[in-house]
Amino acid sequence: MLIDEVTIRVKAGDGGKGAVAFNKIKMALGPVGGSGGKGGDVYFVGVSDLGVLSQFRNKKSVETKAGGNGRGNFVDGPDGEDAEIKIPVGTVITDITSGEAREIIKTGEKILIAKGGYGGKGNYHFRSSLNTTPRQFQAGKPGEEFTLKLELKLIADVGLIGLPNTGKSSLLNALTAAKVKVANYPFTTLEPNLGVYYELILADIPGLIEGASGGKGLGIKFLKHIERTKILFHLISAESEDPVRDYAVIKKELASYNPELANRAEYLFLSKSDTLPPEEVKKKLAVLKKLNKNVAALSVYDDASLGQVKQLLNQIKVGK
Repeated sequence: MLIDEVTIRVKAGDGGKGAVAFNKIKMALGPVGGSGGKGGDVYFVGVSDLGVLSQFRNKKSVETKAGGNGRGNFVDGPDGEDAEIKIPVGTVITDITSGEAREIIKTGEKILIAKGGYGGKGNYHFRSSLNTTPRQFQAGKPGEEFTLKLELKLIADVGLIGLPNTGKSSLLNALTAAKVKVANYPFTTLEPNLGVYYELILADIPGLIEGASGGKGLGIKFLKHIERTKILFHLISAESEDPVRDYAVIKKELASYNPELANRAEYLFLSKSDTLPPEEVKKKLAVLKKLNKNVAALSVYDDASLGQVKQLLNQIKVGK
């Protein structure tokens, strides 16, 4: 199951403490205490893998090493190693305490999340003409510590939406290199899947049901992933006895969750059109055209209809 929301603790490393040490060589008995090393930083790095938040299924904290303590003979402590934590592109990072939110929006983007503490100065740095044998030193500064909420919200160019079992996963497989498991049963897709059509990111959103916006089923979990898709491909199965009702159900759930979604650019497809005689397909298309003029028949087994979808995607890509 896709983990798309977690709360974790991040703790950057503390700085190492400075040393108090003196030269043991005659005629050179001055301070030689080295400084502490800096604590390790914590970074988040954006990746395209939607499943990487699963690393926090059982592990709820990230902590880097402290800097090493300073030593004699001007030897500074080593810096603590930084940690680079992979999170999916489209993840919103919210500081639970302050409410401040940041976001990873592209692959390879790197954000400093928690800064390691600076190392303390050794007694060498406290020498002066009036203090030739300083015994002062500094303890290292503590590393930053935060409790963060990580919430994945897909960023896709095109979102495939509709009731369960309308052929969304099959279309994604036909258009991209995605290999989503498909079957002729409701709810076979339990998590969003992504595919890339040239430069366009396509998201297969699991089938919604009536009442999804009110939390029925896994509705809210899926609806939030539709929020940020730029264009919607709405699939209605040709096998449906009432395609108008199917269309109305999804539109109502979108509007109830976020009114802006009801006005999102949308293309309507009568999927699985190969399952009906051509005259029946024409009748259903005529009815749906009254609801959305951008409607077309679709079958993943028909090269001509798939070609129309690809042509549309090419137009979207040019206008991106």
